[in-house]
Amino acid sequence: MNILFVADPLEQFQIYKDTTFAMMREAARRGHRLSACEPQQMRWQRGGRVSARVRDIELTGDATDWFVGRQVRNAALADFDAVLMRKDPPFDSEYFYATHLLEQAEREGAQVFNRPRALRDHPEKLAIMEFPQFIGPTLVTREAEDIRRFHADHGDVILKPLDGMGGTGIFRVGPDGMNLGSIIETLNGGGRQSVMVQKFLPEIAEGDKRVLIIGGKPVPYCLARIPQGNEVRGNLAVGGLGVARPLSARDWEIGEALGPILHERGLLLAGVDVIGDCITEINVTSPTCFQEIQQQMGCDVAALFIDALEAAVKR
Repeated sequence: MNILFVADPLEQFQIYKDTTFAMMREAARRGHRLSACEPQQMRWQRGGRVSARVRDIELTGDATDWFVGRQVRNAALADFDAVLMRKDPPFDSEYFYATHLLEQAEREGAQVFNRPRALRDHPEKLAIMEFPQFIGPTLVTREAEDIRRFHADHGDVILKPLDGMGGTGIFRVGPDGMNLGSIIETLNGGGRQSVMVQKFLPEIAEGDKRVLIIGGKPVPYCLARIPQGNEVRGNLAVGGLGVARPLSARDWEIGEALGPILHERGLLLAGVDVIGDCITEINVTSPTCFQEIQQQMGCDVAALFIDALEAAVKR
C-alpha cells in the first residue's frame, strides 16, 4: 500500500515515543510505501480533486536523522491506498476545515482513517456523555450557577474546558470551594465557553488509564498515567508517569461495549481514558501510547494497528 500520513511536521517527532512514528515503522517493515504532509499543505481548487504537497519518505533507522525524502510533489489524496489523519490537537477551526477537505477526498475515492465525519462527531470530552453507564457524575454547562450547584452536591470536583489537551486548563476544587469563582471566570469567560465539571475520582492516584481500541477491539494492555508529586493530572505532557498494565475486568467491559460502536462509526483507532471504573474522555484525533505499552509489556500495538488498517482498506 501507499500510505499518506497527515501529521505534524516530521522534524518535530520524538521518535522514541511517537505513536505515528511507530505506525510508520511497522508499515515500512511490511513493505508499504510512506508519504507525509501537514494539514496546511492540503488544497482544493475548483474543478479539481483535493490534493496536497507531500513528501515520499523512507526510514533510516537513525535516531536523529530518522527519515530521508525532502522532495515535495503534488498528489491527489484519492491516489493513495490509505490516508491516516494523525494531526495532534487542538481541534480548532483549521482542524475542522481539514476534516471537510478530507471528507471531500473521501467522495473522490480516498480511504481516510479515522473518518473525517467521525472526528467531527466525537468531541473528545463531550463524547463520553453518550455512555452514562460508564461515567461518573458529570455536567456540561455555560452557567456559573449550574457549576456552583454541582460543586455543592459533590464537594470535590474537577473543572476542564471542552477543547483542552494534554491536561491544560484542568482545575480541582475541594469541599471548601477555594477559588471556585475565579476558576469559573477563567474557564467559561462570562458564559461564552462551555465547561465540563466532574466529581473528583480519587482512583486517579492509581493512574488515568489509556485503553486503546483498534478495529473495534480493545488492546489487552493499557497505559496508566500516574500523577507525580502534588499534581492532580496524570497526563504524560505534564510529567505523569506511564505504567503499562493488563486491562482490568472493568476495562475489558468498557472496551468491548464501546469498541463495536466506535468502529461502526468509522473510528479505526480510539483511546478511551478511564479513571477507576469511569470513562473520562474518548480520544479519536491522534491517540498515543503505542510505544510505551510495547516497551513495557511486549505487546506490539503498532502491528495490531497495521493489521486492522490492512483489513479495512478496500482495494
